[in-house]
Amino acid sequence: MAKESKKRSEDLFRETTMTFGEHLEELRSCLFKALLGLAVGFAIGLGAAPHVVPFIQSPLTKALSEYYQTRAQERIEANLEQFRQAGYSLPEDADEREKFLEKFFKQKRLLFEKVYVNPREVLRQLGQEDAPRQVGESPAGLFDSDDLVPLYMWHLLDDDDRVQTKSLSAHEPFIVYIKAALVVGVLVASPWIFYQIWMFVAAGLYPHEKHYVHVFLPFSLGLFLAGAALAFFCVFEPVLKFLFYFNDALGIAQDIRITEWLGFVLILPLGFGISFQLPLVMLFLERIGIFDVQAYLSKWRIAILVIFVLAMFLTPADPTSMILMAAPLTVLYFGGVLLCKCMPRRSSPFEEIGD
Repeated sequence: MAKESKKRSEDLFRETTMTFGEHLEELRSCLFKALLGLAVGFAIGLGAAPHVVPFIQSPLTKALSEYYQTRAQERIEANLEQFRQAGYSLPEDADEREKFLEKFFKQKRLLFEKVYVNPREVLRQLGQEDAPRQVGESPAGLFDSDDLVPLYMWHLLDDDDRVQTKSLSAHEPFIVYIKAALVVGVLVASPWIFYQIWMFVAAGLYPHEKHYVHVFLPFSLGLFLAGAALAFFCVFEPVLKFLFYFNDALGIAQDIRITEWLGFVLILPLGFGISFQLPLVMLFLERIGIFDVQAYLSKWRIAILVIFVLAMFLTPADPTSMILMAAPLTVLYFGGVLLCKCMPRRSSPFEEIGD
């Protein structure tokens, strides 16, 4: 019986062990299938790109709108007496005035420009002032600079050039269109791409380990999409506010190109989606006997240090995005430990082979 058991175990290992060349062939096959799926997703994205580009721009447009509305509100507070002299009725109490201005800018979606005019010259242009200007006469000779009065001209926020992304070359919009199609292609093809990745992993496993792949695959896809969604809906806004603060503090005007923003959109969600695979990787490594719960708990300080270092490389060069990635990853690390504890390996994988 012992000989038969040993022979059966040896046959099992013989059938499932792959050479280095076979691993490379399997990798080539999975990569080709994944790229084929990406090509199909990209073809779908070419049709959806015109609708996706405005959606991708929305976090940037929203952040720019709030930035310039806040600056307009601060300018009103700084020139409060001039606004009142110009006929604007504003609350006396500072808190009430702040609430009033926030509500005003949010509802009306207006911005203003401050210009200086000479009332006499305005009346002259309207034909209500005598003594027309002589030909060749200098405008500076008609009035003194003290005659100028401030005039506040309002316009719609959506029509302001500063809140609109710009292209600086003729071919740039076409590149944006292609990149937007690629974003859609990655999202559409992500189930198939993840399937091929896990199939490559499964090819190097033994039969008693292969069923883990089918369990982990849907969770892996869900975590990827959750990470990408977190980056798009929760991370972009605070990161942009942080970066705009430095622009304002250094006196640098905002003039953001659409291709630069799209590159930011591509990198950050992808980094979040990949990093959110952490709990499944931990559970998978525990399942195949490489680590256990005690090892994860004893090395948690080193793990958190590694998380912050990886977050630094997977995000742009600002501390806000790094912290916003590292914080949920730290939670996911301990979530992975809890997952391993709640779903423990029933026996050693090597014991299963010897049975």
